[in-house]
Amino acid sequence: MTRAAFRILVGGAVLAGLLIGGAAWDGHRRFGAPGPLAQPATVIIPKGAGTELIAQTLEAAGVVSSRWIFAIGAKLRHVSLKAGEYAFPARVSPEEAMAIIVDGRVVIHKLTVAEGLTVRQVVDLVTESDVLAGSVTRKVEEGWLLPETWHMTRDETRDEVLGRMEKAMRQTVDVLWVARAPGLALKSKEEAVILASMVERETALDAERPLVAAVFYNRLAKHMRLQSDPTVIYGLSDGWGELDRDLTRDDLQARTPWNTYVIDGLPRTPIANPGRAALEAVLHPATSDALYFVADGRGGHAFARTLDEHNANVARWRKMMGERKTEGTGE
Repeated sequence: MTRAAFRILVGGAVLAGLLIGGAAWDGHRRFGAPGPLAQPATVIIPKGAGTELIAQTLEAAGVVSSRWIFAIGAKLRHVSLKAGEYAFPARVSPEEAMAIIVDGRVVIHKLTVAEGLTVRQVVDLVTESDVLAGSVTRKVEEGWLLPETWHMTRDETRDEVLGRMEKAMRQTVDVLWVARAPGLALKSKEEAVILASMVERETALDAERPLVAAVFYNRLAKHMRLQSDPTVIYGLSDGWGELDRDLTRDDLQARTPWNTYVIDGLPRTPIANPGRAALEAVLHPATSDALYFVADGRGGHAFARTLDEHNANVARWRKMMGERKTEGTGE
């Protein structure tokens, strides 16, 4: 090889090295530079997607301007990209987008389960969620789903969410049962949940729950029927816990395993999913000799020790309701 040829070869190699190095530097710069996303966006990375498909998905969503820059950058860093639903901020760089996916910072969705809903109502909420996957096949006993706001990720299965609700309820009951007040007329944790479900459906006021529980305990001690309207409604509504009409005298005599106007003691099962406050009220009832309660027309209840006192409270409530109906008609 002549000296001139050698110089040409060396010069070409240097130039190629400079070009490669320049391209690498430009790729590195673009990998860490702000991206084209003008507004925050949510992108779903499907399960089983490889780096190239993820890069293509991000490019199509406008998160990155070049799928190749993202793919090469991710491969050079030997990272593991996780499937899921991700929220990307505006102008996110390819490198920052990669970090969000690598860290598994998925979007968290919420589902609020209110106290006092029945299992059928909760299953309806879970079924209607467009975030969850699969059908509901899990069988849950009435009363054993913990009411609270639940956090979920996209494509978590509906059975998994119901399983978490049930596990949390059983753990909550276990903890509260151990710390229960002594001498309660309860044979089991199951009975505690039954009674708590009745308290839950009778009042939404925290201050009243221990009093309502005390009334039920006092009636049980005297072998009086509990006569709780929500137990009648549960039996008549096929477990939905709601009626689109007022109860009638005939309803109070309906023969169901839950109607505490016709059966002695507790219903066969809970009539709803009680919250923690109702469970605590049943396991730590108020000290009271009240045997009756009725709505007071102001969102709470009037409690009474004797039937005469109770009848007076009922008459007062009926008069208040009649006056309100009269006011509503403008008479």
